[in-house]
Formats: sequence, structure tokens, C-alpha cells
Amino acid sequence: MMMKNDDHPGMVRVLMQLMKLRVVVLLQVTAICAILAHDLLVRYESIPGDRTWMDTLYTSFITLVGGTLAAGGSNAINMVYDRDIDPGMSRTRTRPIPKGWISPNAALFFGIVIALIGSGLFLLLHWKAAFWSLFSVVFYVFVYTIWLKRRTPQNIVIGGAAGATPPVIGWAGAAAASLPNNLNPFDLGSPAPWMLFLLVFLWTPPHFWALALYRSGEYGKVGVPMMPDVKGPHHTLKQSKFYCILLFGLGAVPCFWPGSGLPLIWAFVAGSLTLWYSISVWKIDPDEPFDENGRMPKAFTSFMRSLAYLGLMFITFVLVVAIPPTWLGPLGIL
Repeated sequence: MMMKNDDHPGMVRVLMQLMKLRVVVLLQVTAICAILAHDLLVRYESIPGDRTWMDTLYTSFITLVGGTLAAGGSNAINMVYDRDIDPGMSRTRTRPIPKGWISPNAALFFGIVIALIGSGLFLLLHWKAAFWSLFSVVFYVFVYTIWLKRRTPQNIVIGGAAGATPPVIGWAGAAAASLPNNLNPFDLGSPAPWMLFLLVFLWTPPHFWALALYRSGEYGKVGVPMMPDVKGPHHTLKQSKFYCILLFGLGAVPCFWPGSGLPLIWAFVAGSLTLWYSISVWKIDPDEPFDENGRMPKAFTSFMRSLAYLGLMFITFVLVVAIPPTWLGPLGIL
């Protein structure tokens, strides 16, 4: 239902804003990269399987459409639940519901329908891909949005599991024909997708806390206990540094992932990129004078670098996997 408003941008744009497509794009990059990495490892016989480029294209298309609908639906439902606090923050006060461009009931109906359709599309690939898509929707809506967000400063830490599932979903879809024939959704035949899951999961806290530091005090004003408002900026920065150390260990120590088929060069690439990102976290100064808008400039710099870091990690992951093993062997970097 369209609500009367003179500056209404049109229903198509309103629905796109409900889905938060700019956020969804980064999630889909991680999913597509997981598909490409899986299929390259199959071609080099590092992991079992039989895939053609048409299989890769088909899986990528289903994942892109299904993942966008599922994640977009989750975001729409989130906006319905948060409609009471969104008007109180500069980042969210122009969302469609606070602006009166769509009713909460219409937004809720839209979100539920496309989230279910999106998760259902993954049944065209494998039930494990559909399971993790639906898990992401349920976890984001019920665990993060409704249960955790307004109760604990660990909200974004635990809730990050929802945003970390796209590479698992993409991998499950690509590996469908060779997945173990069991009812265990965690068994995807390789530790690689779970490394990618942990990469996003560990990246989420320092990424989001940098934004919370930059927009210092906004969440506290509306009663959302984000880490900087509850524990203070110094404690938040210590926590962010801790997660950077975990990220470095995750990517730089390939022995964590026996049987993944990853070459040793991945340790150097991941370690270098994580170091590059971590420098921006270490540069955040909790005592830095705020700018004219009352915000921390160095925290914003770290937030922007975190976006580039995640994209680069996944893209270079695919590029590293794409290097033929015969090239790496003589160089001693297998």
C-alpha cells in the first residue's frame, strides 16, 4: 500500500530501498566468489567434482537472484521492526517507512514474500543451499533484529552469523552434485566454505564498530546498546584490534585448513591484506577531536577500508585459486 506523500520517489525505488541493495551487493560478491573458487578447485582436481562453465553460470545466476531476494527481504523486515528508532538517527531517518512512503504492513508483506521466494530458489541447486539461505533470514530477523540488537552490545558479533552465510550458500550450490549424501547441513565436503564464513564473521565487528564510532552516540540516543555507547570507544577499539588479530590468523595460517586445496601463497596474500586493513583500525584514535558533525574521521576511514578489504579478500581468493598448480609448484609456494 502506497502512503500519500508529495515527495514519494515511486514504488519501485521504495521497494529497492527497503531491500538495501547497496549492502546486498557486497554479500553477493562473497557468494559468487565462493562459487568461482569451488569450480576452479574442481577443475584443478584439488577437490572432487565435475563442473562446466555453464554449471558455474547457472549456479551464479540462481545464487544472485535468490540471495538478493532473501537478503533484501530480511532487510525489509528489519526496517519494519526498527520503524520506531529509525527516525532518531541521521543514517536511517530517510528510510521509506519513516518518510511515509510505504506502510509497515505492506513492507512486512513484501519482505516475507521475497525472502521466502529467494530461499526457495536455492532448492533448484541443493537443499543445503536453501537451508543456509533460510537460516540467514531467520537468524537475521529473529535472533539479531528482534532478540539481540536492543539487548546486548554483543549484538553485531553474534548477529554477524547471518551476514556470513552467503559464501556457504554459494559453495553448497556449486558443490551440489558432490555433496555428502547425509542430513548434516554443516557437511559441505570441504573446510574452505567455513573459512570464508569465518572471514566474514570475524570481519563484521571491527567493520560495524568503526561505523558506530564514527556516528558516535546515535545508537545510544535511540536505546540500541552498541559497543561504543555501552563500553566506551577505548574498549571498543581494543575489541576491534582483537578481531583483526583473529582475521590475520585465519587467513595467514593455511595449516588451519587441511584438505581445503588452497595453495600456500594464499597465506601471504591474506596476511598482507589483513595487515593493510588492520593498520586503519590501529590508527583510530578514541580521543580524536570530532569533526564539525560530531564524528570521528579516522573511524570513518577504517570503515571504508573495511569494505575494500572484504571485497579484495574474496576477489584475490579467487585469483589465487585460479593459478594453475603447475605454476606454483616450481616456485615452492604450493
